[in-house]
Amino acid sequence: MEILEIVLSFVKAFAVGGLICLIAQVVINFTDLTAGKILVLFMLSGVALTALGLYQPLVEFAGAGATVPISGFGYLLANGAMQGAQEGIFEALTGPLTAASAGVSAAVVFSFLMALLFKSHTKYN
Repeated sequence: MEILEIVLSFVKAFAVGGLICLIAQVVINFTDLTAGKILVLFMLSGVALTALGLYQPLVEFAGAGATVPISGFGYLLANGAMQGAQEGIFEALTGPLTAASAGVSAAVVFSFLMALLFKSHTKYN
């Protein structure tokens, strides 16, 4: 792979990931939605866009720029469910769990390790 192709893939990932973050920041600034509601909104938007067939082209174009934000988690869950549904109803229910298990496991393990290394405290304003 040429250096230009690598740089171009970084630029595409940065642009798409940045656009997703820009949309989230606009929602934060101009609505009264809580952080939890915004996370759910973006995760469900990833599910909906995957169901409509619109998120897969975005992933192919931007790579990690589309899979790293929380909407990418919705894409992962929906994609796992759709692949599992091809095998049967039980697999449609367990497909999202199988698809997301590595990422969720890594998040839990690394969070635990960071909790051991660093002392947490309450932030006072």
